[in-house]
Amino acid sequence: MLEEGFSHVAQSLLTPVLLLVGLGFLYALWLAGATLVEALQRWRQPGYRALRAVPEASMDELEMAVLRQIEPVRLLSRLAPMLGLIATMVPLGPALQSVAAGQGQQALSVFSGAFAGVVLALAAASIGLVVYSVRRRWLLAELFAIRKARGLSDGVQA
Repeated sequence: MLEEGFSHVAQSLLTPVLLLVGLGFLYALWLAGATLVEALQRWRQPGYRALRAVPEASMDELEMAVLRQIEPVRLLSRLAPMLGLIATMVPLGPALQSVAAGQGQQALSVFSGAFAGVVLALAAASIGLVVYSVRRRWLLAELFAIRKARGLSDGVQA
């Protein structure tokens, strides 16, 4: 009875997880485009700054601003693979039951949907990781320049 309850809960998670995977993939594509636009702006305008430093803002406040900018991308790159695993594992039970019952065609359609979810999730995570790394480097360089301009120590903590 406990296993059957777990199975029902897991099956009820499939639709929300697939929606999250789809949204995560669209968000990753949007982030990639925004990062390419920012890279172009940085290339055309060497003094371009994404981090708007308010003169009276402390370094801690600036570091928090950096974290607020890159934390959603970091979460995408870490959560997307887990969502992809869920999207793959949930349909596996019913697909294996179909194979055992001799309904290979039905199992094949379930497997293809499950693998599509994991592929999109891994693509979203990969894009997110690249965007996170690039933006983090840009923002840390800006923090370093602000810290240097203010005559503070070289240790950036973000």
